[in-house]
Amino acid sequence: MTFNQYPHPFIVREGWPFLAAAVAVAAMASYLFGAWSILFWIIALFILQFFRDPVRNVPQKANAVLSPADGRVVVVEKVQDPYARREALKISVFMNVFNVQSSRAPVDGKIESVQYFPGKSANAVPGTTAHEAERNAMTITAPNGQIVTCVQIAGLIARRMLCYVKASEILTRGQRYGFLRFGSRVDVYLPLSARPKVMVGDKVSATETILAEF
Repeated sequence: MTFNQYPHPFIVREGWPFLAAAVAVAAMASYLFGAWSILFWIIALFILQFFRDPVRNVPQKANAVLSPADGRVVVVEKVQDPYARREALKISVFMNVFNVQSSRAPVDGKIESVQYFPGKSANAVPGTTAHEAERNAMTITAPNGQIVTCVQIAGLIARRMLCYVKASEILTRGQRYGFLRFGSRVDVYLPLSARPKVMVGDKVSATETILAEF
């Protein structure tokens, strides 16, 4: 099954102005400078790949927790969930600039809260203090009653994130709910009873990779 939130699913709506401007500049450079305009076309291609947001196949396993982001697993450990105030299993996915930057819902469920923290410029790689970075924490109650916390953490280069949802809304697994830019991270906090299906170092794909089961 696929989930399509946008009328143009391959490029996120926020990316169209950037892409249009880049193509316009590259076209003008081609007119003025000919072959010397290649750098501008490379920049346009980078913007195209950065804002891409392809439709994904959604696993239908009822107890599956799906990856909310493309990237690589950098943390699988038991910690304190500071947003739902509980002990939890934490799985973190680090995104580089070549990954799809869209954030997707890891489970079906009702959004209990969405908390935004402005933070300050901080690196999103593991080993840094995520509580100091700009971040957006979303707490979800899944159909089985379990609590899932999903936290977008902005990267060092560009502190910019988007969240399209709010408390009391119902999410569908795989649904696009936000967007991050430039080397960011998404943390998922799960009940301690959850069984991880990934290890540190694993490459994951948003929606299509099962992070854990509960």
